[in-house]
Amino acid sequence: MDPSRIVSEAEAKFKKAYEFFLDDIKKIRTGRAHPGMLDGVSVEAYGSSMPLNQVSNVTAPEAQLLQITPFDPGNLQAIVSAIRDNPSLGLNPSDDGRIVRVPIPALTEERRRDIVKSLGAKTEDAMIALRGVRHDAIDAINKAKKDKDISEDDAKRLTSQIEDLMSKQKTDIDKGAKEKEAEIMTV
Repeated sequence: MDPSRIVSEAEAKFKKAYEFFLDDIKKIRTGRAHPGMLDGVSVEAYGSSMPLNQVSNVTAPEAQLLQITPFDPGNLQAIVSAIRDNPSLGLNPSDDGRIVRVPIPALTEERRRDIVKSLGAKTEDAMIALRGVRHDAIDAINKAKKDKDISEDDAKRLTSQIEDLMSKQKTDIDKGAKEKEAEIMTV
């Protein structure tokens, strides 16, 4: 296997793990309304289950309010039901016949701590994914070294590059987690 390909594949996998982590924590509820909160909501429309953002426009006109404007007013009740019936959200939407308003209740201190705890679990899952990528890349380097495809010096250099990439992504994940924790704990 081409040594540079090992590093580039590992780099792509590290990036993918980081992007998945960012996408995952974007859905974590903070005290403020943001359209990403509803990314996981699926609406029964046109005979199938569709993501909310494909049947409506979601905005946050105020800090404690989400506003959903359906592209087709016929989907209004389906949108209200999808949000109300989603147990992980715990939100109570209302509609005026044209748009759906979703008030975002303030978080209690206890709920904030629980959310930070779940953020810690998501952060640890991301770190485990990074370690898995590093392990696979180093195994590929060691196999190439054993098969005499690369020299001992090249193996050390490639391993060092993998460790540097791992360290950078770990720092980025820690930074993202700290920012999200600060956002959650801000009253």
